[in-house]
Amino acid sequence: MPSEVHVEKQYTLAQFGPHEVPVLAGGYYDRYRMNPDLDEVARDPAAGNVDFFRRFPKQQIASRVGSIWAPNFYYRTSNVQLLMQAPLTRLRAMLPEPLEPLSALPGYGLIALTFFSYAVCDNDPYDEASIAIVIRRPGAKASSASQLLSATRRRSFFAHVLALPVTSEIARVRGVDGYQLPKWREDMHVSMDAEVRASIAGPDGTPDLSLRAPLPALRHVVPQSRMSTTTMVHRVDGTWHQTVVNTNTLSFAQVLLPRKVELIRAGGPMSQLLDGLGASRYLRLDVVKDAQVVLNLPTPLKALDAL
Repeated sequence: MPSEVHVEKQYTLAQFGPHEVPVLAGGYYDRYRMNPDLDEVARDPAAGNVDFFRRFPKQQIASRVGSIWAPNFYYRTSNVQLLMQAPLTRLRAMLPEPLEPLSALPGYGLIALTFFSYAVCDNDPYDEASIAIVIRRPGAKASSASQLLSATRRRSFFAHVLALPVTSEIARVRGVDGYQLPKWREDMHVSMDAEVRASIAGPDGTPDLSLRAPLPALRHVVPQSRMSTTTMVHRVDGTWHQTVVNTNTLSFAQVLLPRKVELIRAGGPMSQLLDGLGASRYLRLDVVKDAQVVLNLPTPLKALDAL
């Protein structure tokens, strides 16, 4: 049999704020600089249908790194999320005031470990991992139980992200300089075949976290029939902001109290963070095989100004 041919990726330099960043030569970022012609993108078989993105017209917006095109479009994505319980005392210790964890059970809150794979997007393919605390909606007065029920029904959650490593330099620079999110470069792998596998290495290249689970039976839904919103709450230049993420899920599965999940913590930074949070019981496994995502720029969060 002929040997497999490996094509070396070619890179070119692109300006982002004060940085010159390597991006894929001929890739989406190189060609469009975050302002693609959606009619042209629609002709790319890898991108799929782009009607969802027409609901979010791009604008040139002033940001902390100058004028940039926003929001950011992710045309073809997948992710796996493991929702875990953790003691409220540990979560409160990790949250900056006045943020409060959303209580799921007496004495416990929620930690979300998520691995993302972005196959086609405005800033070229990359993978990402996230550890986030699910928080109460800023300014809301309702009980945690009422908020959790409402958030679940509306598929709209608020979270404070503690770690957000990525696999590409353009994703890292945009996340740090544009959003002030806790991003750094790391090797990782996400796949969904007969089973779900996701892993991330530590700074020295040795294993950090690895997740493995059987692939659940997937549901395929009509585009724009299963929408959800995640709002990241974080500080930008010392003031509270919110970053809204809109998701159009196309193929997914959920497993409550999953038993056939293997999560290996090998002692790297992500493992240490989960250990420090006291993340334990697995409450839900979410597998999204196909989704479209819109990432908006941070906006001031006035609900926290008076707190």
